[in-house]
Amino acid sequence: MFPFTQKNIIPKGVLGINERNVSYVYKKNPRTHFPLADDKVLCKTELHRANISCPQTYTVIKRIGDIPACWEVASQFPKLAVKPANGSGGGGIIILKKTQDNKWLKGDKPISQKQIFTHMARILMGMYAFGSTDQVLIEACIEPHDFFSEIFPEGVPDFRVILVDNQPVMSMLRMPTERSEGKANLHQGGLGIGIDMAKGKLTQAYDGKQFYDVHPDNQFQISGKTIPFWDAIVDLAIQTSKAFPLNYLGVDIVLTAEGPVVLEINVRPGLGIQLANKQGLKNAISKLNQ
Repeated sequence: MFPFTQKNIIPKGVLGINERNVSYVYKKNPRTHFPLADDKVLCKTELHRANISCPQTYTVIKRIGDIPACWEVASQFPKLAVKPANGSGGGGIIILKKTQDNKWLKGDKPISQKQIFTHMARILMGMYAFGSTDQVLIEACIEPHDFFSEIFPEGVPDFRVILVDNQPVMSMLRMPTERSEGKANLHQGGLGIGIDMAKGKLTQAYDGKQFYDVHPDNQFQISGKTIPFWDAIVDLAIQTSKAFPLNYLGVDIVLTAEGPVVLEINVRPGLGIQLANKQGLKNAISKLNQ
């Protein structure tokens, strides 16, 4: 969550973390269903079952001894996303790209097979899952829509849509920066960009300290840009919400040239979205039934 300081514009009707947990996360979501959001492998299983567009799963690694055989399957593909099933905030996620001579790059830097296997072993031992054992999810790496190159040409931006009782309440675009090294997660240094949901337009970007009308790294315009496929993004978020027995959640969506796909869902979506939109979630939720 972004800090609310005297220098920031504090939205009216701000939802704090304690009230979010008591009044929404735990009140509207049975705890028995939390793993559907917290475990990326379970989440992907539900998405596939509901025929919701999402990245193809190449393999799931459950034991260290399975790494070589699973890697043989996954390494046939030119670009991979390697994720801890129970990670959060983008921790442990790496993007791998194969070169023409069958070497691998992590970002723009070479990475050896030994280093890849070591990273997977660390995931399995729970380095990104708060000490518990974990699984490695290897899936297709999504190529984002050209629209994003007009703002920042690196990494994979995504849309976060928060829904209450299957109704979209607030959304933002999470955009990578040089500091975030291509990741869109706010905790990794990405930007939170507000969205006028009625118009499908970007408003302003927030980096935890100040607002911008342009991307701070390259001065490319942000404010006022029309989002392609916006109605389809909202429809996919609603479809996803209805597929899960959760009535307060965040749906993370990536936009490709063909349309939107769901990355994952979050039962405890961060509250920084309020500052990105200069609007409190309590106020937004109160308008749903008006």
